[in-house]
Amino acid sequence: MLYAFGFGRVGVLAGDLYFVNPDPQPGQEGAERGVRLEVRLLERGALRGSIYSAQPIEVGQPVWRADLLEAVDGPPGSLNRAHHHPAFRGWEPGRRVFDTGLTASPVQWVGEQLADLDGLLERAGIPTDEATAADAKALRDCLPEIMDAVGRLLRKVRDGELAVPPGAEPAEGARAGWL
Repeated sequence: MLYAFGFGRVGVLAGDLYFVNPDPQPGQEGAERGVRLEVRLLERGALRGSIYSAQPIEVGQPVWRADLLEAVDGPPGSLNRAHHHPAFRGWEPGRRVFDTGLTASPVQWVGEQLADLDGLLERAGIPTDEATAADAKALRDCLPEIMDAVGRLLRKVRDGELAVPPGAEPAEGARAGWL
């Protein structure tokens, strides 16, 4: 499942994720499941028809990511692998940062990060301007809806409805989800 919230130039996407890394970091072996939330840059494409045609929208460059993940073989809801990536190098996430607040209160923690979009963009090396300031205000106004969606995704993962392995058997390396 994927939720997308778009503003002028910035979007927030949240979706469920099932992940098996064939080359894990020590202590991160085994399948993971949970919710991934990303801040991305948005672009409008040129119309491909009349003025009434659908507007092409590109969900572009990632800026920041929160991975609300847990080991599949662990207790549901533990979020024992929750972390965030404060910046990206192109499409590749930067270092993982673990924060006890993220595990203890994930929805609140993510909301606090998103409430400071200007700071989040600055830490990611993205220049801010009047357009991003307007996006920051619009995002703050929309935070209750975004946090509600993240909470619903986490509940459905915990209940086994989302973030399930692709196919009948877990693969050596697998990734199921939009993000």
